[in-house]
Amino acid sequence: MDGISRTDLDKAEAKDFALGKGPLRPRDAATLILLDRQGDAVKVLMGRRHARHAFMPGKFVFPGGRTDPGDSRVAVVESLHPAEEAKLLARTSRAGPVRARAIALSAIRETYEEAGLLIGRKVSFQTAKTGWQGFADHGVSPALGELRMVARAITPPGRVRRFDTRFLAAWRDSVAAELPGGGPTEELEELVWLPLDEAKQADIPAITRTVLGELEQRLAFDPLLRPGGPVPFFRMVRNRFIREVL
Repeated sequence: MDGISRTDLDKAEAKDFALGKGPLRPRDAATLILLDRQGDAVKVLMGRRHARHAFMPGKFVFPGGRTDPGDSRVAVVESLHPAEEAKLLARTSRAGPVRARAIALSAIRETYEEAGLLIGRKVSFQTAKTGWQGFADHGVSPALGELRMVARAITPPGRVRRFDTRFLAAWRDSVAAELPGGGPTEELEELVWLPLDEAKQADIPAITRTVLGELEQRLAFDPLLRPGGPVPFFRMVRNRFIREVL
């Protein structure tokens, strides 16, 4: 997708996004790519969105959604690695640790709500915050230390909804509890673990396929996903969708 014109990108993504004027400013969002290594192969968790959704209807996606600034006030048992916090805030106005924390916690909350997976540790946890009661019920305290930022993408202009999305990754062993019936919001109709090669061939948005390709390359030279690795950043500049590295 690097260097593609806005016109060609609109055509490529016509089936992924509802086109329209949309908001002028992209909203912070986060998504979590859960990985499971089995021998030499790596699988990724994906879920199919309901066909009635205006944003990416019927597509396989990673759990995620819009950031709630209030998530920054949720207590955690382990904070973000400093190198990952820096990546989350790179090239961002109004940057600060509170914003980075909110973005990271929103990815964890959305993964619980959409996939029924609680990222953290089995430590007593109490909260009055909406969306986090499930963690208290299952005795899981959110943990951010294992999260790795692997990509960032800003939805181009001309979409009904625009997001400044941080793609975070974590290994499956960071899941402290799993609900057997999936997430309570039931936003994802089908949850599947797919090998990376198969995931790239699924019915996924173009940007998701691009991010999976980038992740595959990073894992090839950094199989442990060490903190502070290079992060591709996709955005529209002068009517060209470009790739930079954070």
